[in-house]
Amino acid sequence: MKLNTLEIGAAYVRVSTDDQAELSPDAQIRVIQDSAKADGFIIPTEFIFMEKKGISGRKADNRPEFQKMIAVAKSQSPSPFKRLYLWKFSRFARNQEESIFYKGILRKKCGVEIKSVSEPVADGMFGRLIETIIEWFDEYYSINLSGEVLRGMSEKALRNGYQASPCLGYKAVGDGKPFIINEQEYAIVEFIFRYYHDGHDLTAVARECNRRGYHTKRGNPFERRTIDRILRNQFYMGIVEWNGIRFQGTHEIRPCVTDIFQANLDRLTQEFRPLKRREVSSCRHWLSGILVCGTCGASLSVNVSNNHKKRPDTFQCWRYAKGHHTGSCSISVHKAESTVLESLKCVLNTGNIEFEYTIPVDEKQSEAKATIEAALSRLAVKELRIRDAYENGIDSLDEYRMNKKRLQAERDSLNQELENFTPQKSDIPPSVQKAEIMKSIRSAYNLISNPDIEYEVKGMALRRIVKKITYHRDENRMEFHYYI
Repeated sequence: MKLNTLEIGAAYVRVSTDDQAELSPDAQIRVIQDSAKADGFIIPTEFIFMEKKGISGRKADNRPEFQKMIAVAKSQSPSPFKRLYLWKFSRFARNQEESIFYKGILRKKCGVEIKSVSEPVADGMFGRLIETIIEWFDEYYSINLSGEVLRGMSEKALRNGYQASPCLGYKAVGDGKPFIINEQEYAIVEFIFRYYHDGHDLTAVARECNRRGYHTKRGNPFERRTIDRILRNQFYMGIVEWNGIRFQGTHEIRPCVTDIFQANLDRLTQEFRPLKRREVSSCRHWLSGILVCGTCGASLSVNVSNNHKKRPDTFQCWRYAKGHHTGSCSISVHKAESTVLESLKCVLNTGNIEFEYTIPVDEKQSEAKATIEAALSRLAVKELRIRDAYENGIDSLDEYRMNKKRLQAERDSLNQELENFTPQKSDIPPSVQKAEIMKSIRSAYNLISNPDIEYEVKGMALRRIVKKITYHRDENRMEFHYYI
């Protein structure tokens, strides 16, 4: 008597949310099991790979069960399963490029057949042609769907449907219904509107929010721009906006915010003076970009006063100005200028200075070095990719080792080239180095102390001898970093 031996098969199941005619996961598995049984295949439970509902087929990297299925197929030779069953070819992928790539892995490297139970195709070249045409239609459907979704969302907005991400103080309930208030978050919104209305500026509001431990909708600390966006958000007045569509919403709004919204907005409008902004390329002060905060290391920006009798021009840490930290690093422009000139003069009189000597590099050599460093950075990305390919089961251990060895050889070659650009120890005697820097300091001092010289020239002169000047406000001390 002849006994029939059942072959081992596998099933890949994916259910998207865009196809209303699609079978449920259980229904897909049932149809696949029936088809496999008729073909003489059995599909063990561990070889049923089912994605969570709603996962897109456009990107294979976003489908963990798909990656697991490929890894299992490549785990041994021959593959643990001989045939992969799908309900439709579109379940495998809706990106033809990825579909061809992964089907090639299964068919050529693993010897796995692929069958769609609802789209039977003949064997041979004609069958492959039909399968390719189906893939084309699937990809077209996916691309066309994104446009249909956008049109549907626009129509939903025109019908006063809610679909944008809720702002601070609200949460969504779904189905286009009006957002409802999140009491804990709305208390923060109320505080922001009230605190600004009481006369505090945007920075003070952000700093106070951070001091109280409040966070934005995304869990980040508050800063000046965040407060500005909240105070200007018309949603708190009942206006809903999405992609240029605007309508009067029906969500709950509260007088604690609406009563002072317009007053706050008027104040914001009055305080906003874009015409006084300087060009990015202009030099606001010759210490700009050189003077840094001793608390966080950020640059101190210059603030020009409108009334020098009441308040002088000052330098202040821009991160403090946006509410990122509490320790002020303010110093008047006059005091900063006097201190820098006094320091340079002291160095010239005493000759006491510690500095770092940097060997000048040719411009062409500098560009070549930058090219090599960029290539090394790209190598690091490639190494992450081959490791991911191995961990996801796309590449075998031998393939991973071979690729890693190839990249390491390339890295060694680039590092060898990079050594040619590494500055060696200077053969210039320290006494000559010191004489050079003292000469540069004297030249810079003469330019900076001259009131008729433009800021750009002064700034360039100071940058030739100083890397940065760190201002420690708590210690009332400036720390100069010289180089030549």
